[in-house]
Amino acid sequence: MRTLIKGATIITMDALGDLPQGDILVAGDTLTDIAPSIHADDAQVVDASGFIIIPGLINAHMHTWQTALRGLAANWTLLEYFQKMHAGLATVFEPQDLHIATLVGALNQLNCGTTTLADWCHNNPTPEHNDAAIAGLLESGIRAAFFHGTAKPDPKPGQTPFWEVPHPRVEIERLLKVHQGQPLLSVQAAVLGPHYSTLDVALHDFAMAKDLGLIASLHQGGGPARTPDGWEQLEAAGLLGEHINIVHGHALSDAQLKRFCDLGMSFSAAAENEMTQGHGHPITGRLRAFGKAPSLGVDLESVISGDMLTQARVALGMQRSLDNFAFREAHGSIPPTSTITTREALSWVTVEGARMLKQSHRIGSLAAGKQADLVLIRATDLNMQPVHDPVNSVVMQTSLANIDSVMVAGQWKKRQGQLLGVDLKPHLDALQASGRKITKAMML
Repeated sequence: MRTLIKGATIITMDALGDLPQGDILVAGDTLTDIAPSIHADDAQVVDASGFIIIPGLINAHMHTWQTALRGLAANWTLLEYFQKMHAGLATVFEPQDLHIATLVGALNQLNCGTTTLADWCHNNPTPEHNDAAIAGLLESGIRAAFFHGTAKPDPKPGQTPFWEVPHPRVEIERLLKVHQGQPLLSVQAAVLGPHYSTLDVALHDFAMAKDLGLIASLHQGGGPARTPDGWEQLEAAGLLGEHINIVHGHALSDAQLKRFCDLGMSFSAAAENEMTQGHGHPITGRLRAFGKAPSLGVDLESVISGDMLTQARVALGMQRSLDNFAFREAHGSIPPTSTITTREALSWVTVEGARMLKQSHRIGSLAAGKQADLVLIRATDLNMQPVHDPVNSVVMQTSLANIDSVMVAGQWKKRQGQLLGVDLKPHLDALQASGRKITKAMML
């Protein structure tokens, strides 16, 4: 079956650039052609006049297991989050709680136009928890990278604290064996890293990821590190490189940041949540100074919404504000022009997400031969008209209400504003029951 999508404004985020009006031909799971006009007599035709098509959005960092706790942590700082979530609420999660949270969270990502989700699962004390979370991803139909993490409860008397426990290689190897060859799923590693672990653990975890050929993603926060010289030790051991992804990146010096950029390491920011919980200013501008760019993630739906275009807009606004303030301090006037374009912000939730996941050859932009992951935005809606510049309209005007259709690997997951092939009511009932059970157990 071939699908011909006709007459849309197309933002490819690739070498072809933008088409004011063009067609896209999809065969199987692959985008086979983009041109001003395509004829394919055997194809199912979709009239996309009045729509803007963009590549599927990529959420580079989200703890999807928290979907049943939406909004609960909206007023918490990072310190409150550590205590109330990881040392509290997280400890009562059963496998079925991870399943329903991950399933509904992934469905919401599709509904918002995200076609690829990096699910950073770090509340998984048993193999059954991992299996339940992955089952939710597969059931949703989203393209996903399952970043296998580890639970972080407060240690009980006589118990080894989590920061002294090496990442369980045997469990990752089991998951890799079970899910090898899944077309829409990869398994990666969400390790502690030197900021949150001992040196021995960091050396073990980074060596494990390198040996298994995995992306090793880790949180790098503010405050004191458990291993102050950890990064130097890891580099001396030859364990840093393009497969290392740093989330947040606070407390890194400019010299460290430049060195990591030179080594090809990637960075994922969660700008809205970082500002909300007190991490510090996102490192977007610091990366740009070294010629690099972040991917973006929602991070926590227990705090903020899951919409990736909102993340692009917030990250853009925050960095423009910082740049504008710095210019005024230096020159005493408003800058003559903006430092960052909307196109660059759109790349943070498309191209850069694909780069972080090492899938630029498959996703992140629209080009012949790539996977058919795309989003149709209804540009005729009240809040979108008139469209003078489609990229500006996508980044600055578009909301969930305008996400009309979503395709993943050539399959429609959403059409005319509705998710396909899913009965949401029983899932939402189960999600609500899970949320009530968890919060009741912790008397919140």
